[in-house]
Amino acid sequence: MRGFQYARPVTVGEAVALLDEYGPDARLLAGGTDLVIGFRDGSIRPKVVIDLKRISELRPSIEHTGESISISACAVMTDIVEHAGVREHFPALVEAAQVVGSVQIRNRATLAGNICNGSPAADTAPPLLVYDAMVAVSGPTGARRMPIDEFIVGPKRVALERGELVTAIELPIPDPPIGSAYTRLTRRWGTDLASITLCCGVDGAGVTRLAYGSVGPRAFLVVDESGILADPHMSDDAKAPLLDRMFAEATPSPRSMRASPEYRLAMLRVLGARALRTAIGRLPKGSTT
Repeated sequence: MRGFQYARPVTVGEAVALLDEYGPDARLLAGGTDLVIGFRDGSIRPKVVIDLKRISELRPSIEHTGESISISACAVMTDIVEHAGVREHFPALVEAAQVVGSVQIRNRATLAGNICNGSPAADTAPPLLVYDAMVAVSGPTGARRMPIDEFIVGPKRVALERGELVTAIELPIPDPPIGSAYTRLTRRWGTDLASITLCCGVDGAGVTRLAYGSVGPRAFLVVDESGILADPHMSDDAKAPLLDRMFAEATPSPRSMRASPEYRLAMLRVLGARALRTAIGRLPKGSTT
């Protein structure tokens, strides 16, 4: 491991100034679960590591405002899993957070870090897409917000400019409530990276939202407003052609060691149908499709 400078700013402004000064030679430390791996294999060689944990504005917190839930940049997966408001309104995000790494990793890994890593296999990306999450960002020119679908760009690429950092992820509370579910495919139980990640959300008007990852350069969101997929009385066979069209963005890499493209595409359909059934079953009583 090469030597590096270590900085512990106490304000977002100080962190932004350091990021702007060092640019790509700076790395942020919140949970550090990906950073440590990069140090060990030599893929990350920063000149400075900026520790965010002393910044009071980014302290681990989940705030319920009534219209949305805001998850701070230093909130970890365990915080998400245990928060009553997140469990009530965003159960698919809880399901995704529950399978990130091991218990020890979930006690350190942050939601912000999971999306900023730019991994196509990030477990939390599909639920955040289905729930229309917004990403709050601060930088040299001030603060801004952007939809998660615009924030995710491609492998190891997100829409952060020089000097910018994520301060929070905001989730608008669905009104009316939706039914949602998250599922994934791995080679084995435990801490394995997923060969497929998938989230489905269904609302009472019959709109179905599917987001899936680990089968292309990024996680994709597709929406069906026909009502066919959300109809509990329609058979799986009747829904299959529409699901196939929704998975058109899937382009699994033939070089992956986790699963072949053919297997992933076949299982994507299986997981999609399974998550759809679960999401429909979780629609609040009285909802119509």
